[in-house]
Amino acid sequence: MTEPALDAAELTTDHLVLRRPVPTDVAAILAVHRDPRTCRHNPSDALRTRAEAEWLYRRWDERWQRSGFGYWVVRGRGAEQPLGFCGVKPTVLGGLRGLNLFYRFDPACWGRGVAGEAATAVVAWAGRELPRLPLIARIRPENLASQRVAEKAGLTRAAHLDEIGEDGLDWIWARNLP
Repeated sequence: MTEPALDAAELTTDHLVLRRPVPTDVAAILAVHRDPRTCRHNPSDALRTRAEAEWLYRRWDERWQRSGFGYWVVRGRGAEQPLGFCGVKPTVLGGLRGLNLFYRFDPACWGRGVAGEAATAVVAWAGRELPRLPLIARIRPENLASQRVAEKAGLTRAAHLDEIGEDGLDWIWARNLP
């Protein structure tokens, strides 16, 4: 997929700052992806070592270099400690090219609206900057919290696109479908 070159290094909301990852974020990438609670519904995403986190950071950075967008590091305004990650990457689902919405946060901030606020900001950004691309979120049927985040961000259930993913059945939430 050819994407336009964008400059989206930072987004801000009332309570959050989302910025492009940098090498010093590897420790946070590992901490969030090593916690078994964060990858319970997506065990293939779990990390065990710093080398794996460095590899994941490089993948994310390559996406940013190619496209000018990707996954952002999410922090509270005025805070240094990352809360987690949220962003989009190109995807193909059932022959449909679009963007996949991703969010994963430290369990310490679960239930505080952080994921919903971050995802809403990313969905709004995608709507402004890449308005022709459908946006989807792949969510396990039992992951009710993730389903609520997708709905808060403006996505709706698109059951006709459900498919088997790497970790099992993916229910699809979407926005801007053709």
